[in-house]
Amino acid sequence: MTTIKMLNNGISTPFYASKGAAGFDIACNHAFTLHEGEKKLVHTGLFLEIPEGYEMQIRPRSGLAAKHGITVLNSPGTVDSDYRGEILVILINHGYEDIYFEAGSRIAQGVIAPVIQVTFELVDALNNTERGVNGCGSTGV
Repeated sequence: MTTIKMLNNGISTPFYASKGAAGFDIACNHAFTLHEGEKKLVHTGLFLEIPEGYEMQIRPRSGLAAKHGITVLNSPGTVDSDYRGEILVILINHGYEDIYFEAGSRIAQGVIAPVIQVTFELVDALNNTERGVNGCGSTGV
């Protein structure tokens, strides 16, 4: 269970849009316009207490991306389990028109996912692999 706290009388209460949805919809708690080419930090009025060992990933809504070119700029954004501030979403409009959002509009989706913290060991060399140091595009198109 994830505990939530809301501002604005629950206008931004998250919900799963379908039984099989992996992500829950996140809404803005105020009206705003996202102009063509603009990026904006959007308030949700949502505060979460994410269980230790989990994170919340903030992801774009596919409909906004496909229809209007609007996406989450740092996708996926990460909200750590020890963060207690308001959930903010960084949106960018890659489309060709200004888009108006009413208060309560669904602007992103959140996914609660397990995380593993590893221990780092400093070494002089890494194990070799077939791929090695070949990077971007090295495995084909």
